[in-house]
Amino acid sequence: ALLTGGGYAEFALAEEGSCLPVPAGVALEDAAGFPETMFTVWANVFDDAALKPGETFLVHGGTSGIGVTAIMLAKAWGAKAIATASSDEKLKAILALGADAAFNYATDKWEDEIVKLGGVDVVLDMTGGDFVARNMEALNFKGRHVSIAVLRGATAEINMFQIMRKQLRLSGSTIKARSFDEKARLAAAIEKNVWPLVEAGKLRARTDAVFPLAEAAAAHRRMEEGRHIGKILLKTGN
Repeated sequence: ALLTGGGYAEFALAEEGSCLPVPAGVALEDAAGFPETMFTVWANVFDDAALKPGETFLVHGGTSGIGVTAIMLAKAWGAKAIATASSDEKLKAILALGADAAFNYATDKWEDEIVKLGGVDVVLDMTGGDFVARNMEALNFKGRHVSIAVLRGATAEINMFQIMRKQLRLSGSTIKARSFDEKARLAAAIEKNVWPLVEAGKLRARTDAVFPLAEAAAAHRRMEEGRHIGKILLKTGN
C-alpha cells in the first residue's frame, strides 16, 4: 500500500484505493518494496511524461530504489534506458539491470556523451540544481523533464530560449500530496499495466537489505552512505 505516513509501525492505515494486490509469484517481503517506487515512476514517467516504446529515458541515481525501478520498467516498456551513478561499481550494477548506458556523474561530462548517443526524450530528475540545465542539453526536441526531488538544490539557472527552441516541457510533482482519488487512479493503472510485467518476470523486485524495525537507524545510515542498490526495507515482527 502507498501510505501518507506512519509506516514505521507494526500496523498502519491505508486508503483502500491506495492498496494493490501482491503480484502472483512475488514474496510479500519483496512486494512491500514496490508501492512507493512504482507509484512514483508510473505517475511521473508514464502518466505525466508519457514515455513511449522506442524512446530514450534518463534517470539520475540509477541504483536508488526509484532509479532501479525506473530502469527496469522503462526497459520492460520497450524504451531505452540511461542512468548515472557516483561510482564504477554502481555503473556495473546499472548495466546489469539492463540499462543501455551508464555514466559517472561525478567525473563524466554525461550530457555530452548522451547527446552523442542520440539524446533522451524523458528525464526523471531527483537532483535539481545545476543538473537541470545539463538535463536540458541532453533532451531531444519535444523532450519532457520531470522533477521529483532537489538533492543538488531547489533553484536552477536555465536557458529559456532552449526550452522554446526544443519545445521542451518541464514539470514536477510529489505523490503523497495527491488526492486519494488520484492515487486510486494510479493504483488501478499500475495493476493493469505493470503487474502483468511483474508476473511475467519482466520486472522484478530489487531489495538491497532488510532491517528489523528496531534497527531503523542502521537502515538510514546505509541509505545515507549511498552504498545501497535497490530498496532498503524495514521488517516488523519475527
